[in-house]
Amino acid sequence: MALRIDENQKRLVGSFSEESYPDECCGFLLGRRSGTDKEVVLIMPTVNEQVRTEKYHRFLISPEAYLKCERYAQENELDILGFYHSHPDAPACPSDFDLKHAWPWYSYIIVSVRKGQTSNVTSWVLADDRMSFEGEVIESNPYSPEEQDVASRPVESQEDRTWD
Repeated sequence: MALRIDENQKRLVGSFSEESYPDECCGFLLGRRSGTDKEVVLIMPTVNEQVRTEKYHRFLISPEAYLKCERYAQENELDILGFYHSHPDAPACPSDFDLKHAWPWYSYIIVSVRKGQTSNVTSWVLADDRMSFEGEVIESNPYSPEEQDVASRPVESQEDRTWD
């Protein structure tokens, strides 16, 4: 089981994480299933509702943002494969909060941001028993020509493409 993601998309996740520092950022991973692997073709930032209400190092995606992203994914023949979020000045591994709020099957990319700079990017999947996370391999994903248009849409900052 692997999560395939284009290096440009991976860099965008790191950039969004750095922009949000010292708060956590979050967003969606959209793409397609390929056997037991997941292929990310588009990342979609969203507003971290937790930051709007409290200054905790946690993330919260609103139900409205989830529904908008789900509709967009369906209209574009994509699936929500998972989520990404950052851990400011903390390791790129799931926290107890992450464990309590995760859903099985979805990929969870976590970006460690140390002093405003991306230091590590990992991916995790909640175990079927929901007691722990399992590490997920991140592989580089080369896009086919028809996917390149969707995957390479220019994004200058999180605000350029945010579900809120």
